[in-house]
Order: sequence, then structure tokens, then C-alpha cells
Amino acid sequence: MPVLVICNPVAGDRSASALVDNHVLPLLTLHNLVPDKVVHTQRPGHIGPILFDFLRSTPHSHPLSLILASGDGTLHELINFLNSQPTTVPLPRVHIALLPSGTANALYSSFFPPDLNADPLQHKLKSLNAFLSSNHTSVSLNLAVSVLSGPPITSPGLPSVPKQVSISAVVTSTALHASILHDSEALRASDPTMERFKSAASQNITRWYGASVKLFPPQDAPFVQEYDPTTNSWVPHHQSIGDDPILDFNGPFAYFLSTVNVDRLEPHFRISPRGRDPLGPNEGAAALHVVIVRPMRDPSFEMDSEPTRVAFAEKAMAVLGAAYRDGAHIALRYDHNGNVVTEGDGPTVVEYLRCGAWEWEPVGTTRSIRSSDY
Repeated sequence: MPVLVICNPVAGDRSASALVDNHVLPLLTLHNLVPDKVVHTQRPGHIGPILFDFLRSTPHSHPLSLILASGDGTLHELINFLNSQPTTVPLPRVHIALLPSGTANALYSSFFPPDLNADPLQHKLKSLNAFLSSNHTSVSLNLAVSVLSGPPITSPGLPSVPKQVSISAVVTSTALHASILHDSEALRASDPTMERFKSAASQNITRWYGASVKLFPPQDAPFVQEYDPTTNSWVPHHQSIGDDPILDFNGPFAYFLSTVNVDRLEPHFRISPRGRDPLGPNEGAAALHVVIVRPMRDPSFEMDSEPTRVAFAEKAMAVLGAAYRDGAHIALRYDHNGNVVTEGDGPTVVEYLRCGAWEWEPVGTTRSIRSSDY
């Protein structure tokens, strides 16, 4: 089986090169495994051409093993580049051993949750050690396809904006999470750590996002499911029944994202804590796990105003804070006064859903149309 090692030297805290040179390559030598090629990316998007050229030179009958030292963003670049390349010959299957070298490492942390008692270096090498073992197994990744449509044409004769397609293996988001990712990029040079995400959150926490949303059932289920914290289980959404299982949600939204493959977006930020639950008896079945916060579910909501948004920001921060406590946010409820509590039978603060697809139709032309995925 061909083996390719790719390293993104500027990912995260820029330690990937040292990890590969000082630990990964010696470990491969110890196992009598000589990689066919070791490559360091040199620019954004470089990983796609590197792997594509290598795949084209590899017989289709031979799967490829890719040892990848990077973050989630580099893997996202790779998947989208391969999807965009026309080819008349099927590409070989790719098995990936991840080396978490990015900032958040959502995918790696979901498959290998943090262990406070583990040696940090050995924890980083878990995927590689599994690959090197004699009885390792591979897990297929589910991919979410996003189609971004341009604004409607308002004047005759104007050209339409082509649709954009993006494929994600971790998260697709709008609202607060997308704004956090966008604004945190400006902070990357000065703060390569995850703290920059919290700084970006504080800059956007009072924003609400106007939109209407449709949620569609998964392919292998007749309805959209919602998480019930009382029974700690997935149940049919009370509005997704009968002949019309499609859900229609109206904004404003404070938070909206969906995940695949993962239960967290940082090692301890379990925003989608049931994200790796199988959909049913067929464990290969896929679903999107959707996390929604809508301010108007708050029993104390009376009208949209700046003071209302500032007051609700504290509740939104409570949700994000609880996600760091092993995903406790999905059990938060409102009491009759609109206080966020951990007990009672009031409405849940977070709507946690499982669906097959969703449509987001922004209202207006403000930051509510911002979206992101990786």
C-alpha cells in the first residue's frame, strides 16, 4: 500500500514539521515502513494538487495511506479540491492517519477524545499508532454538501451568480459560529490558540440573524428527530409527522450550525455531544446534527431591541459555556421567567435536531448571510 506523508508547516502553532521530523518519521522507520513521499505544503490549497498528482500515479487497485499533519482546514481543502477535479478514472481509496496539528482539531478530538492522564505526544500519535498496528480498522467519513446560491436577480438582463458547492467533513454554519470563524481569522497571526475564538465570540454575541429555515428528514428515517433531555434519547419532532415531515423554522437565530462525524469542534467544546450516535440499525446511515438557539423561545422575550439582545447575550454565553462542560447545553431549559436552568420542564434553550438536509434563506442583506464550513 503506497504511503504519503503530508505536513502543513503553518497549521496551528506551526509545530507540525517538528512533529513529523522528530517523531513520525522515526516511528515509521521503527516499523520498517518507508513512505513513498514526504511533502510539506507551501501555500494555501497546495495539499490538493500534491495528493491528486500522487493518486493519478497510483494504480487504482492499490489504496493509499495518507499520514496527514494538519488541522481540519487542510483536510477541508483536500476534500474540496479532489471533488473539483474532472477525471475519467476512479481514484484510489484513501486511508488517512491524522496528526492533530491545527488549532481546534475537531475531527481528531472526536475520534480520540482528550485524556488528561495521557502523555500529550502519545495522544497526538494515537491515529498513527492505530494505523501501524496489525489489526487497525478504518472509519468512513460522511461528507456534507453545501450549495450556496446567489441573491435573486432584481433587474432584467443582469447575469445570475453561479452556485457554489462546498463539501465539509466537520461543520457547516451560519449565524454566530460563522461570524466567529470569520472574525477569528483576523486574530490568527497574533493569537494562534483557541482563545481567539472566544475573543471573536464576544465581538458578535449580541447579533441576531434573520432567516427562515427548512429541515428535511434523513434518507433512512421518516421524520426529523429532536433530542429529548428528559429521556436522553432521540424522538420524532412533534411537528415532523404525517404527510409533511419537513420542518419550517423562522428566525431570528442567535446560533445555527450542523455537524457530521464529530461531537465537538474543540477538544473540550462538545457542541454536538450526540454527534457520533448511529442513526439506526444501519450504522452507515448518515444524518446532520443541528444545533439551534432562537431568542424568541425565551419566555421573557417581548420585543427585539438592543437592550433585549444584550440581555440575551448572557444566555447565549451560558449555552456556549455549558458546551465546554461535556455538552451540558443540550439539557438547559428556561423557567417561566426566562432564566436559564438545568432542571424543570420548561422549553429547551437549545433545539438539538437530527435531519438529512436543511435550507437557510436569509432575510435582508446583513451579516446574517455569512456562512462557513470545514
